[in-house]
Order: sequence, then C-alpha cells, then structure tokens
Amino acid sequence: MKTSKKIAVIALMSATLTGGKMAMAFLPNVEPVSILLAVYAFVFGFTFALPAAFVFALTETLIWGVNTWVISYFIYWPLLAVVFSLLGAKKAPVWLAVTSAVALTAFFGVLTSLVDVGLFMGRFDNFWARFGVMYARGVVFYAVHIVSNLAIFCACFGPLCRALAKIKSQLFPAELGGQIN
Repeated sequence: MKTSKKIAVIALMSATLTGGKMAMAFLPNVEPVSILLAVYAFVFGFTFALPAAFVFALTETLIWGVNTWVISYFIYWPLLAVVFSLLGAKKAPVWLAVTSAVALTAFFGVLTSLVDVGLFMGRFDNFWARFGVMYARGVVFYAVHIVSNLAIFCACFGPLCRALAKIKSQLFPAELGGQIN
C-alpha cells in the first residue's frame, strides 16, 4: 500500500470530521463526527481512523484553545475509533453498531462531567457532589446528543458503510484484496 495514499485518506477523514462539526455547529450537541468516525473506523480500521481521531482532536484544540474538554476529546474520539474498528473487524451487525454508538454517546456525557469536576487534576473534595451537579447541569444537552446520534446511526450507519466500502475497494483494489486494516 502506498503510504502517500494512506496519508491522503487520513487527511481527508480528519478534514471531514472538522468541517462536518463546524457545519453543524448551529445545532447544539447534534454533530456528524460520531457517525463519520464510526463509519471510517468500521470500514477502514484503526490504522486510518485512530490517526484521523487524533488529528481531529488536535485541530479542534488549535481552533478553540485548551480547556478541560481537550482531555475528553483525546480520550473519547480515539476510543470511538478503536471500538468501531473492532466492530468492523468482527463484521458486527448494524444493531450492535447502533447500540455501541448510543452507549458511547452516553459515556461522553459522563466523561466530560468527570473531567470538568477535576478527576484528572486531583480535585477530590466533594467530588461526587460536584459531579452530580455538573452532570445534571448538562443532562438536556446529553439527552439531545444521545437521541440525535441514535437517529443518525439508525438512518445512516448501514448505507454509509456500504458506500464507503465501495470507495475503499476502488482506492485499494490490490492491497490484501481491499483489506487494509
């Protein structure tokens, strides 16, 4: 496989993650990053999706600056890439992918709340009380995020995977029979 082609595909993935997020920024917590990264990981595997996830997180940090959300991004997006790469390697059914997406989206709300109350900074005084307040404060946003990802994954995951698999077979026809994981 040509390294330059792989780097170009990863760059394109990263660009669509950032561009897609910016395009949907007017709708709070409705984002295309989850579905796009999940489809990239499911079809292309972690050798493509994991670097794209890190580039996306780094690009977001460069655009928006550093705050507690950066920790969450560098944990969550690579985790999503790894989970969906494993699901793709096992040829998991769509219902399992949708269920995993909903569970990971719910985890994102918990993770950001844990980070925001100082889990990784050693701030443990009244930790669970502060966590409860922080999580409750964002519960409407988390619910919107979960419901929107449920709808997006139900409607789009299968068709997007099939479309991207065709593109993958055209980009990498000879390399391992199109398998590039």
